[in-house]
Amino acid sequence: MSFVAHAGETIGIVGTNGSGKSTLLRLIAGLDFPSGGRVLARAQPMLLGVSAALQPELSGAENARLGLLSLGFTPSQVTETLPRVFEIAGIGDAVYRPMNTYSSGMGARLRFAIAAAAEPEILLLDEVLSTGDAASAQRAEARMTEIRARAGTVFLVSHAAQTIEEMCTRALWIHEGNLIQDGEASATARAYRWWAWNVAKGEHDTAAELLRETTEGRRGVDESASEAAAVITTMGRLTHA
Repeated sequence: MSFVAHAGETIGIVGTNGSGKSTLLRLIAGLDFPSGGRVLARAQPMLLGVSAALQPELSGAENARLGLLSLGFTPSQVTETLPRVFEIAGIGDAVYRPMNTYSSGMGARLRFAIAAAAEPEILLLDEVLSTGDAASAQRAEARMTEIRARAGTVFLVSHAAQTIEEMCTRALWIHEGNLIQDGEASATARAYRWWAWNVAKGEHDTAAELLRETTEGRRGVDESASEAAAVITTMGRLTHA
């Protein structure tokens, strides 16, 4: 599991349940530690998942205020930033209702808006955008483009290969803790989708051959060429997911 992520990239991560996608994000964020190898980051990554804790009895606006304060914003910066958070979230007047009245998609959009407003250098998104509609996806994509334009780096975990194709510049395909493919987002997402289709149809020999051919075609990481790197990982197989 070795790769270099550069500034200005949006990197999608695809794979089946239990393949190691969320584990990889936790390792990059420093919440877990690899049993071997290392993970290097030029700045503190910010991990945002669908289970990110907000206070359900408080309104979305109150949660946004508390979230920004917890990220180090001053009270005056919070006041200045809140309208932008509400715009990115795109949930209208619902922002003034208690969070426990929100759908899962509304809560996910608010969490993303709070994290994106912090303008992190390295943003890690774990299935956060999987519950939104087309309009919210466009707002999220626009915000990620802004982050990339400031030489930021975004990692996006999604079960939807189409989301990876549309929002990412590069993609990693992980299977059973191993990095199977690392390349251009559309090509990697298509390869994963073709493999998954064969698995679903019971074509296990074909699927196994696809894994073998794709893995053999991978090359190692050249750390000497990574001066502009945002994240460098040099690890073995991920052992828990």
